[in-house]
Amino acid sequence: MSSFSLPQINDNPEGGWGPSTSNLPSQFKFRDIPYAPYSKSDKLGRFADWNDLTGDNRPTNIGLSAQANARSGGQGRGRRDGQQAFGSGTASAFAYFHAEDESSFSLVDNKAGAARRGGPMTRGRGAGRGGNNYNRGGGGQRGGRGGFNSGRGGANAQRGARRGWRDWEKNGRTRESSVAISPDWAMLEEVEFHRLAKLRLEVDEPEDLDTYGRVFPYDKTYDRITTKSEKPLQLLDRIKYNPTTSDDPVIQDLASKDTATIFTTDVILSVLMCAPRSVYPWDIVVVREGNKLFFDKRDGGPFDTVTVNENAADPPQDPTATNPNNPNEKVVVPETPTINTATSLSLEATYINQNFMFQTVTETPPPPSVEFSKPNPFYGPDETEPLASCGYRYRVFDLGITEDEDIKICVRTEVDAYTPGLGNPAAGHGLVTVRALNEFDPRALGAGGASDWRTKLDSQRGAVMATEMKNNSCKLAKWTVQSVIAGADLLKIGFISRVNPRDNTRHVILSTTSTRPVEFAAQLNVSLANGWGIVRTVADMCMKQPEGKYVLVKDPNKPVLRLYAVPANAFAVDEEDEEGFDGEDGDAV
Repeated sequence: MSSFSLPQINDNPEGGWGPSTSNLPSQFKFRDIPYAPYSKSDKLGRFADWNDLTGDNRPTNIGLSAQANARSGGQGRGRRDGQQAFGSGTASAFAYFHAEDESSFSLVDNKAGAARRGGPMTRGRGAGRGGNNYNRGGGGQRGGRGGFNSGRGGANAQRGARRGWRDWEKNGRTRESSVAISPDWAMLEEVEFHRLAKLRLEVDEPEDLDTYGRVFPYDKTYDRITTKSEKPLQLLDRIKYNPTTSDDPVIQDLASKDTATIFTTDVILSVLMCAPRSVYPWDIVVVREGNKLFFDKRDGGPFDTVTVNENAADPPQDPTATNPNNPNEKVVVPETPTINTATSLSLEATYINQNFMFQTVTETPPPPSVEFSKPNPFYGPDETEPLASCGYRYRVFDLGITEDEDIKICVRTEVDAYTPGLGNPAAGHGLVTVRALNEFDPRALGAGGASDWRTKLDSQRGAVMATEMKNNSCKLAKWTVQSVIAGADLLKIGFISRVNPRDNTRHVILSTTSTRPVEFAAQLNVSLANGWGIVRTVADMCMKQPEGKYVLVKDPNKPVLRLYAVPANAFAVDEEDEEGFDGEDGDAV
């Protein structure tokens, strides 16, 4: 009768998974085996060659024709130029070599076939200019330049790198962070966007604390502008204040009265609520004082400008800067003109938004301007330039999950104008927020496939708006959130274009659309409940930390938020330097 005996089992005394390195049997250890570096793109030939007669661990190219040897460089060079891989310069015993005689193959039928109409990748008139031409210069119609697989300059050209190779990585161009991350900063939390998108918090109607400023009536003639009756965009000198939270005297007074737990502005709050849509980097300075949180922005940060085509498949890019560590590096001259870079377009969009906002109101009665309960808190007696139409409404939202939980957020919201005949604007009736979309050049890089507004805006406004909602999803979502939390009844969006695509200083107003913010939020698929859930999560994350200053940074290249602990004087160096320069100038005078 057969018997079964267990083989010897080498247990791991270290308690880990797999055999231990201390008592591994000798027959299982690799001895005298040379290590050969490899690349993932290498083909696996043979793992052992007992008939190797050469000294470099590779077979002779027996059977290869002279042409094949010449084409491979005589040394087995089978890799394309410009595609060096790790280990390609080291002799490998495992490389793949084609050792069959190619001369034994011949064509059975060398008769030219009839040209097919409508190839596999074309429709209609065969392989025309840019069609599927495999010969040098094309075989069907004339041309073949830039074809799908042409022999000269085509999509799969024989020289240089292959086009279409790893295209999914091209959109992930490396961006710089909005703030320089110091090595002394300690990272406390890291949250991915896909986790933020699942949050939800229903918030009731807010409580109005006070109103400041003055608003002018909206000029309804701008609603009737068409591409055939365009109006030039005027340059108006007006003052509009948008200070950060800590510099607002009204918020400081409300904080001293324990009105709320969190204090911020509508611009900062909208960025936080629409964080999962953002692509460009940004940062928010969080200051905790006692049991209160202040969300601030940095001077000159990303909150002071308007982005352009942030969510496009191929957004506008800035030219590559010179590497300071390599001064001899040659910087490629950008194909895009300087006026169409991301930074230039952002400044242009900010200029357009401000002037369109100033131009679309009537400053001379009738109808008259409406004064809110208190004057503008930022306008001093020494100012001489006229104030822009702007009303500030300080509102409190309850972020408590239970009735016993007392977590409120005080927000300074802004409105730009009012619509006459819809009630008292001081009581929150008929308020309007005004924004503008801008067209720079539909044929330029970064245009996001936008059509020419002058030909499509009147007849196909829905298609134009759909393209803008795709390319500027984050910007439109922020505008909508700002209008909703401000309690505005209407959101006016102007369509501004350049007079000449090559001139970014002169613009014309082509049209204006009007929408209700709540309905527009539904079209954009913006969930305010999700936004409030993000705000509450970030607030809880900051309240767990001790008193101090923190920075919430959006990663420039990944959909991730990170919370850093920073020194109390982290962003006060520039202000101190400016004060020092002013003092020196004063002493010199």
